[in-house]
Amino acid sequence: MSQTAGGSPESATCVVKVGTSSLTDARGEIDDAALAKLCGDVAAARAAGHEVVLVSSGAIAAGLPVLGLDERPRDIGLLQAIAAVGQPRLMERVSSLLAEHDMVAGQVLLTPYDFIHRAQYLHARATLQRLLALGVIPVVNENDTVADDEIRYGDNDRLAALVSHLVAADVLCILTDQPGVLSSDPRFDAEASLIEEIVEVDAALESRAGGAGTERGSGGMASKLAAAKIAAWSGVRVVIAAADVPEVVVSAIDQRPIGTVVHARATRLSSRKLWIAFARGATGRVVVDEGAERALRDGGKSLLPAGVREVEGNFEPDEAVEVVGADGRPFAKGLVRFSAGGLRAVAGRRTSELPEGTPPVVVHRDDLVVLP
Repeated sequence: MSQTAGGSPESATCVVKVGTSSLTDARGEIDDAALAKLCGDVAAARAAGHEVVLVSSGAIAAGLPVLGLDERPRDIGLLQAIAAVGQPRLMERVSSLLAEHDMVAGQVLLTPYDFIHRAQYLHARATLQRLLALGVIPVVNENDTVADDEIRYGDNDRLAALVSHLVAADVLCILTDQPGVLSSDPRFDAEASLIEEIVEVDAALESRAGGAGTERGSGGMASKLAAAKIAAWSGVRVVIAAADVPEVVVSAIDQRPIGTVVHARATRLSSRKLWIAFARGATGRVVVDEGAERALRDGGKSLLPAGVREVEGNFEPDEAVEVVGADGRPFAKGLVRFSAGGLRAVAGRRTSELPEGTPPVVVHRDDLVVLP
């Protein structure tokens, strides 16, 4: 991102994420005025010379009224069917509204596999880069019609954060129905106030943020903070603001006082380590001794069987596990090279004591991310 003499960005790549609650009316149907306002904000950012990727929820909300359904069902198969009906209708309307600003929209549907597998990751990145080079507005959504509980992101906030890494964005603008991150959940605390700046998203802040804000949405402020953490670890500045603020996207890019700003970390994780840390759920925990914790935290070493004290859960080789210190707190996450049973059998043994053919490393340093 280049800068003018005054410090404002001349051009930037911005990922804009908007949730279902910001695009629907009281009946749960897509609010055309809100959608038109969003497309106008995207157009204003493009007119200012910025590249924009739109991550939009709303496929299920768009499909519900078409099928005569009043409530969002819980059955995953039915939700997938509703999304299949709603996604083309949502995309058709977004394309039409962007066309009023002489812009072209391009649909991109992603699943977690597109970030897990290197070839898919590179292909997705190349596609988005080519769309941006052509002046197209990529409209990204999770491929709800094929994603299931085991492989889905669960909400588009995390997807938007991963897309921010994918396109090396300068800004992630998360639009919501709240003015930003509040000091407590406003549904239960009338004295909740806006937090204007966050240096580091920690567990205490996430726990105060609350759950999903509406029945129609799958995310909430906690989800947005989790996404902000991912983006910050990607070196991306995050702005969480109300979708109905005038020129909200340009304001976020230009660093005007708006919503809540979450600062980017100075050190940017690689795509592989970002995936290990945030895009893959842990299936177990490995408790280590103090010496192993120091070696992992400060020495950049691999975890060896000798440092393992306890094994929790049931996992297989190449699955993600949390690495836990003696105080019971996870301090790292990595891909394990043992099954849970195999690791229990060799926990605490020195390398020279391992049976022949046993992997000498539990978690290799290249597969390990030390968390703050």
